[in-house]
Amino acid sequence: MAIDPKKTLDAYAAKRGEFRILEVPPMQYLMIDGAGDPNTASAYADAVAALFPLAYTLKFEGKRTLGVDTVVMPLEGLWDAPDRESFTSRRDKSAWVWTLMIMVPEHVTPAMFADAVEAVEQKAAKKKQQNAALRSVRLETLDEGLCVQTLHVGSYDDEAPVLAYLHERFIPDSGLRMTGLHHEIYLSDVRRVEPAKLRTILRQPVERLG
Repeated sequence: MAIDPKKTLDAYAAKRGEFRILEVPPMQYLMIDGAGDPNTASAYADAVAALFPLAYTLKFEGKRTLGVDTVVMPLEGLWDAPDRESFTSRRDKSAWVWTLMIMVPEHVTPAMFADAVEAVEQKAAKKKQQNAALRSVRLETLDEGLCVQTLHVGSYDDEAPVLAYLHERFIPDSGLRMTGLHHEIYLSDVRRVEPAKLRTILRQPVERLG
């Protein structure tokens, strides 16, 4: 049976209605940057289409060469905007800047990553389905450290009240302040799950005051 880090790593545990403070360890990701409304920006679709073939190629290569079979992890995103209210009250998606990510195991090396890019690129060329975004993907470690996270169940557009409470109440009331970028982990496949049942971990890096 394939190893599933979602079942073993505390960083992927969250409950609806619970805001939990935790230490998130450094983890390795496939990453690609972009900007604009995720529902309409072609760059967003291209980024997703670049990440998953790479993640699956690395999965199969790890199993073939190292005997380590790990499930492909869910899509994640780091989100930013000039104005934090773009996430909460106004939800101005056109102003959003994002980094899409998929976590990959520690055994994935830069050399394995480079080989995977070449393999995916060659396969796409044969099908005449080249994706220019593929060459923009990078392998990088993210160290978020102290964070607060919760589980949101429902449409992405219904996150605003949860984020407002997290930013304006829970974090300051806990003697914390926000540091890094807003982080979302998409546990549900949006193609197969109705909006009301989507499960998304909402994470905010923080630091203690004083």
